[in-house]
Amino acid sequence: RSGARPLSIDLSLSEVARGKLMVAAKKGESIPLGWALDAEGQPTTDPQKGMQGSMLPMGGVKGAMLALIVELLVTTLTGAHFGAEADTFFEDEGNQPRLGQAFIVIDPGALAGTAVYAERIEALIAAMLVDEGVRLPGQRRFDLLARAEAAAGIEVPQATIDAIAALA
Repeated sequence: RSGARPLSIDLSLSEVARGKLMVAAKKGESIPLGWALDAEGQPTTDPQKGMQGSMLPMGGVKGAMLALIVELLVTTLTGAHFGAEADTFFEDEGNQPRLGQAFIVIDPGALAGTAVYAERIEALIAAMLVDEGVRLPGQRRFDLLARAEAAAGIEVPQATIDAIAALA
């Protein structure tokens, strides 16, 4: 975007990110049905069982197909583990996930042209912002960054500091 913050899209193609199950497990809370399946493939509200099973895709069948497209791009093209073959990054036990990444780079100048691209992006964003409460992808992250820079830092809960100190 010309003269504006970029759109920064970071999303999990599962209904929620696995980290939400980890947080619920630490707090001893249940999770909503529709987030995960247990190791036997049954819906669960137990975050521990969900972490031992699998995450459900966002958007039902259409979300599952979108996740399949991404899985194919980032695993088959790179030789990386499929999601079900890789253990977690959050634990030392198990195999080391062979992470795959695919970057798709498109030069708008080679298509409609850079000026047309910039104009169309701003038209789309303007249409989105007509509705009250719409937040652009990445806006929260940029707002938090600006707040941290203005305050010369961030607040870290003592429990987090204690957990980090225990690992040191």
